[in-house]
Amino acid sequence: MTRLRRATLGLVPETVMRPAPRDAIGTGIVHFGPGAFHRAHQAAYIDTLLDTDPRWGIAAVSLRSRGTIDTLAVQDGLYTLAIRDAAPSYRIIDAHRRFLGPQDARATMALLADPAVALVTMTVTEKGYCLAADGTLDLDHPDIVADRRGDADPCSVIGWIVAGLARRHAAGIAPYVVMPCDNLADNGGKLHRALVAFAASSDPVLADWIDRTVRVPGTMVDSITPASDEPLYDDVAGVLGLEDRGAVQREALAQWVIEDVGDIGPDLAAAGATLTTDVAGYERAKLRMLNGAHSTLAYAGLLRGHDSVAAAMRDPALADFVEAMIRREIIPTVGIVPGLDLDRYADDVLARFRNPAIVHRLDQIAQDGSQKLPYRLGDTLAAQRAAGVMPHRVVAALGCWAAFVLARLHAGTPVIDPAAATLAAAADGATPADFVVALARQDCGLSRTMLDDSDLIDALRRAADAAASGQWGVLGIGS
Repeated sequence: MTRLRRATLGLVPETVMRPAPRDAIGTGIVHFGPGAFHRAHQAAYIDTLLDTDPRWGIAAVSLRSRGTIDTLAVQDGLYTLAIRDAAPSYRIIDAHRRFLGPQDARATMALLADPAVALVTMTVTEKGYCLAADGTLDLDHPDIVADRRGDADPCSVIGWIVAGLARRHAAGIAPYVVMPCDNLADNGGKLHRALVAFAASSDPVLADWIDRTVRVPGTMVDSITPASDEPLYDDVAGVLGLEDRGAVQREALAQWVIEDVGDIGPDLAAAGATLTTDVAGYERAKLRMLNGAHSTLAYAGLLRGHDSVAAAMRDPALADFVEAMIRREIIPTVGIVPGLDLDRYADDVLARFRNPAIVHRLDQIAQDGSQKLPYRLGDTLAAQRAAGVMPHRVVAALGCWAAFVLARLHAGTPVIDPAAATLAAAADGATPADFVVALARQDCGLSRTMLDDSDLIDALRRAADAAASGQWGVLGIGS
């Protein structure tokens, strides 16, 4: 089948939204990590903006592999965004202008030093920031150690950003704005501190300049984005009449909440983003209510034999459990968020989970639990325990994670997690209850501070045992 590219764009049916001709698009944004979420979310906003402001084309930089950028390059940067809703729709995105991989270090560095680049964004997952458990830069992380030596091209996104800033500082060029777009509490603050810490390890003058002049707005991003797969590619090919191996899919809803720090280059508010001085409130609501519930559905759902979020929500006992967790245990910890009705937000979250047009695989959500759970469930747990409350459903969800990891390890199935080796060592010969304690001692997914709370540790031990043996009633999930 003929491939989607600029020369074949005219063959796309009129029922598919197509970009206007764009011959003079500049490159004003560098993005690290051009995976499905970036292409379905941020790139769609930029694509809208390019209709009125052609300065903000995106350079897609992949630090680990060439697969995605090579696909984009073959298709002249074009790909389809499929909106999965009751009435599906399709849109061709044309926001990317450069495609750089691990072998293109010189070109990447030149872009970062280019005054036309005003914004550097990233979607590299929580683990891509190389942070320690306390949220500070992990100076012992292998990528950070290698980058601090400085005898090769940077490995980490931290190393790349600082290297680019160093070039601009030396040339007397204003710094770019750095914008993280990953689900990480206080992502802007954590990244800013990490950049300063990295620079300070070798160049205190540069570190001071970064600290004083580089703006790193916090963000909250949201849109359920299932992984691209063969059914998606087949569906898009049927609609377009063209092959599109870069196609992505998401639900209709998309949120991009950005801390208002002044001019950041592109006018993202004009493209539909929300500027606010309270990103933290939106962030808490999303991380705890949506992401926390998502992870709960993933681990409990997989243990109960489900494979997708929608399938898990068709399990009445599990759906009721998750709704009660959101309304009774999570919402009380979020606090007042100006402009956001938490009860209505909960309704929206549950409706999104039930969307039959979205096939969001639980095994995708279940990845990297040791990195995600401290923010998705751990913060809620800590807030409730500080208030003297035992949030049994949150405890049950963490017990399901422990049981899920143990089940995978005992079955010889790889656990996709940056702490996989630590998880395997902690699981060696351990009962589910013992595994929980070992994880807390390692500060791996469960906080070491939990060991000072004997009631909580006992509850987590019981939950892990119950989840591992399928005693759902003990967990409050019914039959």
